[in-house]
Amino acid sequence: MKTYKFKFLLIAICASLFVVGCSDDDDNVIEQISCSDGIQNGDEEGIDCGGTACGPCISAFTGTFVQEDAMGRPGINTVFSSNATIKNNFNTTIVSGRSAFTDGFEAQLEGYHDVYGTALGIDIDYETNILGLDAPTFAFVLSQTDALQVAPNGTTTYFDGTNALTGRTLSDDVIDISLTLMFGGTNGMRFDGNNGTPQLTSDGVDAGDRDFSLPFPYLETPNQ
Repeated sequence: MKTYKFKFLLIAICASLFVVGCSDDDDNVIEQISCSDGIQNGDEEGIDCGGTACGPCISAFTGTFVQEDAMGRPGINTVFSSNATIKNNFNTTIVSGRSAFTDGFEAQLEGYHDVYGTALGIDIDYETNILGLDAPTFAFVLSQTDALQVAPNGTTTYFDGTNALTGRTLSDDVIDISLTLMFGGTNGMRFDGNNGTPQLTSDGVDAGDRDFSLPFPYLETPNQ
C-alpha cells in the first residue's frame, strides 16, 4: 500500500511541475500586434485593418464598370472629332479600340486644309508632315495614341524635333506644335507665314516672360 501511495504522490508532483512549467512558458510569451504583421489579430476586423488601432478595411470593387472619360490630350479630341457625340464616344472608348475614329480624324484633317484653301483662294492639301506621316497614318497615330503615358526614364515631350506625343513639358507650345504637325509639311515650315505663305503653323502667342522653373502658377509679369 505504501508503494502505491508513493507512486501516486510522485505522479501528482510531476504533474504539478508540468503544469507550472507550462504556465511559466505561457507567461513569458510576448505577443506583439501590429497593423503590418500580415495576421488578423487583436481586435482587427481583417488582416491588418479595422479595429481600434488599424485603418479601415476596404472592400474589393465588385460589379460592372463603365469608362466615363479617358485622360488624354484635350486638343486632339477637340480638333479632330467633328461633333459632340463623337467627342463623347472617343472619351468613353478604350485606347485599343479607337481604330474606328481614324477615318473621321483623317476627314477632319483634310477638311481643315480645304477650309483654309477656300478662305485664302489657294489650293491646300495635307502634305506628309515633319514626322514623315501621311494623312491616314497621322490620323491613326492621333486616335490610337491619345493617352497620357508615364515613362519615368523616357523622354517627355509633345514634340522636340524627334520625339512626339510622349507627354508634354510646361514649356511645350502645344497649339503651335499641333499646327506645325498639321500644316507645316515635311520641314515644319510649309505655311509658316514666310515667302508669301499664310501663317498656319502658329497662333502667334508665346510664353511671354514666364519662368517655368518657378513654382505654380507661372504668371507673366503684370503690365504696369
